Amino acid sequence: MAEWSSNLLYIAFIMYLVATLFLGGSIRQKNTEETNQSKWGLIGIVITIIGFASQLGFFFLRWAVAGHAPVSNLFEYTTFFGMTLVGAFIIIYFIYKKTILGVVALPIALLIIAYASMFPKDISPLIPALQSDWLKIHVTTVAAGEAILSISFVAGLLYLLKSVDHTKKNRQSFWLEAVMYGIIVVFGFIVASTGFTLSNYEATFNYVNQQDQEAVSKYTLPAIVGPHEGELVTKGAMEPLAEMPGVINAKKLNTVIWSFLTGTIIYLILRLIFRKKIAAKLQPAVRNINLDLMDEIGYRSVLIGFPVFTLGGLIFAMIWAQIAWTRFWGWDPKEVWALITFLFYAAFMHLRLSKGWHGEKSAWLAVVGFAIIMFNLVAVNLIIAGLHSYA
Repeated sequence: MAEWSSNLLYIAFIMYLVATLFLGGSIRQKNTEETNQSKWGLIGIVITIIGFASQLGFFFLRWAVAGHAPVSNLFEYTTFFGMTLVGAFIIIYFIYKKTILGVVALPIALLIIAYASMFPKDISPLIPALQSDWLKIHVTTVAAGEAILSISFVAGLLYLLKSVDHTKKNRQSFWLEAVMYGIIVVFGFIVASTGFTLSNYEATFNYVNQQDQEAVSKYTLPAIVGPHEGELVTKGAMEPLAEMPGVINAKKLNTVIWSFLTGTIIYLILRLIFRKKIAAKLQPAVRNINLDLMDEIGYRSVLIGFPVFTLGGLIFAMIWAQIAWTRFWGWDPKEVWALITFLFYAAFMHLRLSKGWHGEKSAWLAVVGFAIIMFNLVAVNLIIAGLHSYA
């Protein structure tokens, strides 16, 4: 049964990839070819729904095998986040009938699922802190809220890809290209992890953890940074260039560094091939989008996603924290970033409603908000040790 669930995830991944190609094909058609555009888009949506159904099957089969909601570690949570992002896109599509949203939403979901696949996939019993019904209530609500908020990023990015002028140097062009670079860095993580995994690279360290206890850490990427008071056990493996303090998860920081190195190389290669900014290269593909509609989709996504995230990320989280740790709030890194996310989107709503931040300003806010969500998912989970470091 566990093998069946994994196969369903692979099928979903392939379906999303194929659907992206069809949705991309729909926007490449000329405006006069409405019939062809409709056919390409319809096929893409049908394939997306098949992929979503397959991933939904993966989720419930894994739940049946594990005996608990499969959102207890980074692999499970991140795949669920990717699935809810696809689900949010499907709902938005049937409201607005805009396939262009899928051309951005599905590749992001693919990157998220591929990112998840780099983490251990084994099904293991829940640790005592997670043995609660609040696991599925809190975590699934957070993921759903963040997925809906991510649709605002999709709409905002499309808005900026069309509206930003790349013919002359300006801050908007620089920061939009920085967003493109960030997306490629995530892809760099997948490339680096896959490459060294296929080469069977492994290095074992004995080290002293945050609790001043001796522990063992296995690296699957060459160690640029090593663990606190680490001793390399594996012969022939790369010695770390620097040693990290116990509060930092050196293995996961090492993964982030490799992601930036690989992503930077890929980005520079693409720039050499295109001989222009990546955002400028993509601009012709979005020339026909309606900016006002993208602005509306981005705003409504925040309008729905913000209260859902608040419910899961703060209210449900504090109730569970009181039950599990006998306190509502403890300034754990994940709690802090949940609060930062809440405050940011509260400011988003305030600026939108009270200060009239529409259009490009609102699109930039959506991009920054997604960056905060990704920082919480990647950097806080991978680098900073805390009570939420279960994966």
